[in-house]
This record gives sequence, C-alpha cells and structure tokens, in this order.
Amino acid sequence: MMSSSEINSPSPVESIIKLLRWDKPAGRLILMIPALWAVFFASMGEPPIVLVGIIILGSLATSAAGCVINDLWDRNIDNQVERTKNRPLASRDLSVKVGIIVFIISLSCAAGLAFYLNTLSFWLCVASVPVIICYPLAKRVFPIPQLVLSLAWGFAVLISWSAVTGNLSFNTWVLWAATITWTMGFDTVYAMADKSDDLKVGINSSAIFFGDLAGEVVGLFFALTAGLFAYLGSTNGFNFIFGLTWSIAVILWVGQYIELRQLNQDSINYGQIFSQNVWIGFILLLGIIFGN
Repeated sequence: MMSSSEINSPSPVESIIKLLRWDKPAGRLILMIPALWAVFFASMGEPPIVLVGIIILGSLATSAAGCVINDLWDRNIDNQVERTKNRPLASRDLSVKVGIIVFIISLSCAAGLAFYLNTLSFWLCVASVPVIICYPLAKRVFPIPQLVLSLAWGFAVLISWSAVTGNLSFNTWVLWAATITWTMGFDTVYAMADKSDDLKVGINSSAIFFGDLAGEVVGLFFALTAGLFAYLGSTNGFNFIFGLTWSIAVILWVGQYIELRQLNQDSINYGQIFSQNVWIGFILLLGIIFGN
C-alpha cells in the first residue's frame, strides 16, 4: 500500500515542467518581451515572421536553461526559503543528474536556434551564456545580484536588434538601458518578497541592499524606464498609439510605487506587482508595433 507522500508525489514529467517553470508562464514571458521590443523596433514594426518565431523559441529555451541552472546552484538554499522550498531539485523530487540533462537539452535548443541568426547575433548569444550561468552565484558574492540578471535580460535586446539590422545603433543601447532599469525594478520587487528568508540564509539581494529605500528605488527605476521610452518615442516619430500605451504603463507604474510605499509591508502583493509588469511589457510592445 502506498504512503500518502508517495500518492502526493509529482510525476517526473510534472517535476520537469516545474523545473522549467512552464507552470508559471509570467517569468518566461517577461524575458521574451524585451526581445520582441527590439525585433519590432529595429524592423519598424514589420519583422520577418520566421525571425519572430526564432526569437520567441530562443527566449523560451534560454529562460528554461536559466531556471534550471539557477535551481542547480541553489538546491541547498531553496529548501530553506518558503517560496522556493517545493522546487523539484530543492525538494529532491528530481536528481541533480536529471537537472543537468534538462539544462543541457535546453541550452542545446537555444544554441541550435542561434545558428539561424547572423554572425553578430550568434556571438552575442555566446557572450550571454556566462552571464546566465553565473547569475545564481552572484547572490553569494555581489551585493546587487539583480543587476547581473538585468544584464542577462539586456542581451535579449542586443541579440534581437542585431538579428534584424546586423549592427547595434544608439537606439539599441537606449532600449537596452530601458530593459536594464525595468528589470532592476520588477526583480527588486520580486526580491522584496523573499527578503526575510534571504537574510536568514545569508544571501544578497537588491531588496536587502536598498533596505527601507527599496520601494523608492523601484519607483526610480520605473521612472528611468519611462523616461527612456519617452525619448525613443519622441526621437523616432512614434504616433499617438505609442503615447497612449506609454501613458498606461506610467499610470500602472505609479500605482505600483504607491503600493510599495505602504507602511504595512505585509499587505503588499509582490507577486501581483511582478505579474502586472508582464502586462506592462506587452502594452509597450503594442505601442512599438502600432505606433511605429
């Protein structure tokens, strides 16, 4: 007769889905967004459909590899954190060997797609790999590990833009900077949810580094993102549709900033703010597509 733990134990397939975070699509979509910003911006709103497909699949494969390597490095930390204790490697539902195999497969899929890109884009893909692999280690030695994640996110802009144009322009770097500040904002919010557990475990985060000013800093990052997008829109002749989507994004960011400044931090829904930024990213994408 099976024990209750065996009955409730997830199947290997279910555990691999959780390992890849396919059960939580928000985190996968939020990496895809900057890549789509870049490919539609660089192509004036009309990118080749095949390239869009490669970018989407490549971002999914890359984010999957990033999740797996993160869980491999953190399997003995995640089981001490409330939000992550049930991750497959932390709970030992999957072995390290399986984790490594899944990581290799995910990275191989991303690498295979990279061969469809031009030379510059391909080598930018290669350059992004050490950043993706080292991000989980950054929280052990670097006071603001979210900056390393933001730089990894920024590669999505550089790769996608160069895949369209074959080069990197000033606008590329402005969009890259907007991606960095946006990622710093929403990932600091994500870190705020884990602050107490991270302090107990002894790992770093931007939420810990900025302390009581974390909410103010998140507001500053979102303000910088809004300013950079406003610059891109005004200097590239975007129409009122872009202005409308930009205004909606700013209103939502202001609302998030107000919520983060609440005196009762326990009442803040950090996960909701993070998920809302997925929608903000897609709203801005619509502005790039239809406002170009």
